[in-house]
Amino acid sequence: MSLKSEHTHIIKAEAKRLGFLSCGISKAQFLEEEAPRLEAYLNKNFHGQMQYMEHHFDKRLDPTKLVEGSKSVVSLLLNYYPHECQTKDTYKLSKYAYGKDYHFVIKEKLKELLHTIQTEIGEVDGRAFVDSAPVLDKAWAAKSGLGWIGKHSNLLTQQVGSFYFIAELIIDLELNYDGITTDHCGSCTKCIDACPTDAITEPYVVDGSKCISYFTIELKDQLPESEKGKFEDWMFGCDICQDVCPWNRFSKPHNEPLFNPHPDVLSMTKSDWEDITEDTFKTIFQKSAVKRTKLAGLKRNISFLK
Repeated sequence: MSLKSEHTHIIKAEAKRLGFLSCGISKAQFLEEEAPRLEAYLNKNFHGQMQYMEHHFDKRLDPTKLVEGSKSVVSLLLNYYPHECQTKDTYKLSKYAYGKDYHFVIKEKLKELLHTIQTEIGEVDGRAFVDSAPVLDKAWAAKSGLGWIGKHSNLLTQQVGSFYFIAELIIDLELNYDGITTDHCGSCTKCIDACPTDAITEPYVVDGSKCISYFTIELKDQLPESEKGKFEDWMFGCDICQDVCPWNRFSKPHNEPLFNPHPDVLSMTKSDWEDITEDTFKTIFQKSAVKRTKLAGLKRNISFLK
């Protein structure tokens, strides 16, 4: 076994031990195909008020500008599909936000992975990324053979659908690189047909500024009256395009205890949510991604749904 193969095997075996669904590796280089797509996305203002998308354009497309001397992008998937969901007739949270904020959970796993690499392989420099830096997660995951980008712009795999987080380690170590996989969306348009705000403007193109997730999490202004009645009871995020995707019938519950929700999250009724207090909010969402909206944001969203 060559040194590159040995190093690759060490990384993938450790990723599996840490509970990641899968691990794929790409050469750290300029994302040529993504450049015009990202430019068009920004020019059409599909990012809405997410100004951070406009920053570090070159770094988003070239990991060697983000991590000096980097050779490899190690992409990882971590399942978050829940064991059980909220009661049927209630205000809904996106499934990814049920448990502890994924940024913290994954960051710890990535630190451990990097530590193992440095212990077993030697002096390797790198940085861990969890959806909080200018890295095109889905593009790298697809390039690393972990799935294909579906018509709803989420990463999809035939084995487990799309309910997982994507993270990266960008390191200065040459490894064996994986090839891309094929697209299996075919003629299906379920996600496009189901989106109540018509955010999927054409197959594989999403206007982020029309997405329910954008409205309920990113938008800090008042919600636009033009969208009244379209949110289908989603108060934080939205899973509609994933819920209707045929590939998600293969989703299996995660085995990460930290992603288990506070019991109240699953049982609260509409009136419970409407009457939520600061104390209850803090208790239920103490370490949750829902803290991003604060109680005021959640209450704004709930009022809009009534």
